[in-house]
Amino acid sequence: MAKAMVVADQQSAGLEKAKSQIERLRSFLGDVRSEMNKVNTPSKEEVRSTTTVVILTVFAFAFFFWMVDFVLNHSINAMITKLTSH
Repeated sequence: MAKAMVVADQQSAGLEKAKSQIERLRSFLGDVRSEMNKVNTPSKEEVRSTTTVVILTVFAFAFFFWMVDFVLNHSINAMITKLTSH
């Protein structure tokens, strides 16, 4: 008899856990829907302007690193040439 009560308690605990998980899922999905309602997509002009800024920034950094590489390459080559020629 006691064993039957323990098994029944375990089964009801399992059902409560499943119900709890379902409620947590419902709460999570409700939160997702609430957050998705706060999202606003940018206009075509905003996308175009930010894309332009990103592309210009990429080219500016590319030019900067090319210049740094150029200067370092020529400096190191000049030092090596000067140090190895006697």
